[in-house]
Amino acid sequence: MPEVHVFMAEGRTDEQKKKAMADITQALVTNFGCPSDVVTVQIIESKWTEKMKGGKTFEERYAEETPPGYKARLS
Repeated sequence: MPEVHVFMAEGRTDEQKKKAMADITQALVTNFGCPSDVVTVQIIESKWTEKMKGGKTFEERYAEETPPGYKARLS
């Protein structure tokens, strides 16, 4: 019974998260040979001010380093 936890900063839509969880489930079904009904996928989200990488919060990093054309929903 595989269980996957995905840690990420908030900002994706419910539809994006549902699709990602379905894709992760299918990857485990394909690679582990288990039925999908035993796979658990959970997304654990953090606020952009509560997640840090390289000594800067995600909010700070977004403000300084946003790639062209990328828009995240900051909540």
